[in-house]
Amino acid sequence: MTPTIHHTKTFVSDAAALIKGAAHQAIKDRGIFRLALSGGNTPRPVYEAMASSQFGMAASDWVNWEVTFSDERCVPPTSEQSNFRMASEALLDHVAIPTENVLRMRGEAIPEQAAADYEEQLRSRAATAHYRHDLILLGMGEDGHTASLFPDTSALRVTDRLVVSNFVPKLGTQRLTFTYPLLNAARHVCFLVNSTGKENILEEVFSGKSTYPCAAVQPTDGQLTWLLGTGA
Repeated sequence: MTPTIHHTKTFVSDAAALIKGAAHQAIKDRGIFRLALSGGNTPRPVYEAMASSQFGMAASDWVNWEVTFSDERCVPPTSEQSNFRMASEALLDHVAIPTENVLRMRGEAIPEQAAADYEEQLRSRAATAHYRHDLILLGMGEDGHTASLFPDTSALRVTDRLVVSNFVPKLGTQRLTFTYPLLNAARHVCFLVNSTGKENILEEVFSGKSTYPCAAVQPTDGQLTWLLGTGA
């Protein structure tokens, strides 16, 4: 697959516009917009822009959003490390997405059980044999990880699960994460990368010969976009 690579000086507004366009198309085509949010610092201003009146999303459209999370730290939702808390403060607490349409990973639970429960939620809501996101937002770490798929971790080899608990030795902790089968089933995956010091990783990823975890995200029947801020 040849990805779309877009360098931009207006990173936040371009990201918000991409999400808005995907939402309108999905709701028009299927009546629901299934979006997976990513954590970290990069997407927060994008989420804040989506929560503003300038985003221009009607309340009647927000009702048709279904939000999931590509990964989560094993912490309570009140923790400052929680991806859910960040997304709630920046976006979810300010828009009219129904509470039952926000699927939170239970970072406070036993990791293996939390992963199994989340996968069951997705399967129970799937319109077809498999849950398929309209858009998955992802980031990229300085080690090439994405979601919580870190180099040399067991989740990289999982082919029969959608969500797993993944032990990350470099962090000494468990994480909850989507697996490649779920990521690559998406209609559209968009990497949001807006930081310096990642030029060499990006060059290798785009060469098609990379072993970084992020390079294995290749939707089997969908689009792949890299939205790169001018610092990337």
